[in-house]
Amino acid sequence: MARAKWRNLFLAGVVAGLPFSPKAFFDQLAADLGQVEVVLEPEADPLAGLRAAEKALALHTVRPGDALAALAAAYGTSVEAIKKANGLKTWRIQPGQTLWIPYQAKTEDGPRLPPGVRRYVVQKGDTLERIAKRFELSVLELVSANPTLRSLDRIPLGATLLIPEEEKGRIVALTPGTSLFDLAKRYGLEVGTLAQANGVKSPLELKAGDLVLIPGVLAEDVYAKLEKKREEERRLAAERRRRLRAERARKQARLKQVSYRPGKASLKGFQWPLSRFRITSYYGYRRLWVAGSNFHNGIDLAAPAGTPVYAAKSGRVIFAGWGYYYGRYIRVDHGGGVETRYAHLSRIAVRPGQYVKRGQVIGYVGASGRGAYGVHLHFEIRVGGRTVNPRTYLP
Repeated sequence: MARAKWRNLFLAGVVAGLPFSPKAFFDQLAADLGQVEVVLEPEADPLAGLRAAEKALALHTVRPGDALAALAAAYGTSVEAIKKANGLKTWRIQPGQTLWIPYQAKTEDGPRLPPGVRRYVVQKGDTLERIAKRFELSVLELVSANPTLRSLDRIPLGATLLIPEEEKGRIVALTPGTSLFDLAKRYGLEVGTLAQANGVKSPLELKAGDLVLIPGVLAEDVYAKLEKKREEERRLAAERRRRLRAERARKQARLKQVSYRPGKASLKGFQWPLSRFRITSYYGYRRLWVAGSNFHNGIDLAAPAGTPVYAAKSGRVIFAGWGYYYGRYIRVDHGGGVETRYAHLSRIAVRPGQYVKRGQVIGYVGASGRGAYGVHLHFEIRVGGRTVNPRTYLP
């Protein structure tokens, strides 16, 4: 029993930075500290026969007026448990006498946090830089408190970060079989310094999974890896953008450039609605989805904003106004169930009910409406209410 007790006193003394001599440790406690709580889990007799709820000890120096009943009530234990732990035959105790008080050690929900460290839940719009600035930290200090971060640029919404509000340093989770002594040796610190920074009085207070602050040690290695990863991610993103630009350029080069003499009409009596343009999207299925569909009802003719738009065939204007996806657009009825539509205009030059001739200016190219992706004219031909491929009606 005595060997186990003095071994635990020795361990507690090392963590608290006290002398290693058991007698000196005892005298120092009695003379200077009055009452010191040392949470231990002794292996042998002081706890023999006690209930599971009394498997932790506090070292108490008796003061004038102390009584066993009062001490039992204060520590949430029983007089008999105190007597058993100290080999007492009677209830009498004397001022200056040192007693082991068995009691139930408090437990916490979840991993134990070091003193001065709080949790923060990532909100929408948060970045590491913004969070660090909000709590007056450097990004390195924030990364050191959260060395399991996988990116400097992407932090999941709702993720929990640790924020050191007092002592700065690296925060690590205690792994099974690892103690404060191991961490102190790993990071070149005194075990007393490590214990003080984490508010512990015994190496047995911490359990696997508890978080330990390594004061003054920043995770520069982790930060360097994340910086290197950020550079690689940005390089890959730039490479993807370059490939997309090159692909768009190749597609644009394949698109047909059309130039024709105004007034030239097809056998069906239609002319192109623009005099010079580039076809950027054809009739039929395509990769782009608009209004829940990837079927394109007409053809898109790219031209500078403000380019005049001509009536493709003579007819009567049946609509000239605004549509959610079409923006400013015009519908012209050519009779026999045939209709043309001109969408995304910057300006309309006709009114409903007006009769227009083929080749007459009816509006100007723009990019209005929810469905406009760049400046162009969306041109449709409908027969009997159904869209048809305009290319079969044009010159």
